[in-house]
Amino acid sequence: MNFLEERIVKDGVVKEGNILKVDSFLNHQMDINLFDQMGEEFKRRFADKPINKIVTIEASGIGIACIVARHFGVPVVFAKKTQSVNIDGEVYVAEVESFTHKCKNQVIVSKKFLGPDDHVLVIDDFLANGCALQGLISIVAQAGGTVEGIGIAVEKGFQQGGRIIRNLGYQLESLAIVDGMDAATGEVHFREQ
Repeated sequence: MNFLEERIVKDGVVKEGNILKVDSFLNHQMDINLFDQMGEEFKRRFADKPINKIVTIEASGIGIACIVARHFGVPVVFAKKTQSVNIDGEVYVAEVESFTHKCKNQVIVSKKFLGPDDHVLVIDDFLANGCALQGLISIVAQAGGTVEGIGIAVEKGFQQGGRIIRNLGYQLESLAIVDGMDAATGEVHFREQ
């Protein structure tokens, strides 16, 4: 069992409906030492890639992406879920459906922050159905950039997202892949990696 799986077993909470709450350390309250370990591991797994930018989506991927970016020495660009007055100029747009929030969002990235010279590592906290990742992949493609890899903290292996993304040919590295959960016992079953 790796460091993230151990933390999920220790502090994660399994809820009905295949919900894994990790808000005490991953996506509400954030354990920066844990994020640092994650950044180190993603750097190891993607060491041979010419990554010059980290891309994530608002909001819970931002913290992890920032720490990962520190390990690569590159900037982070995050896709925003709402147009705001401080985004000027042209933008790339993709529609993304959220598994967690059960809604669709138009996500945007300013064209001045992503272009054809960018070699991107996409980072996010969770992978369920893969909609957010497909939106980010679309934005990088619109920019003419290259997705060099995708790093996920927790993948729900019993949902289709991981299979879809891997079938598209991307190097997808998930630090913990959950193959099953039991809300009655609180047990989490991880895929051997």
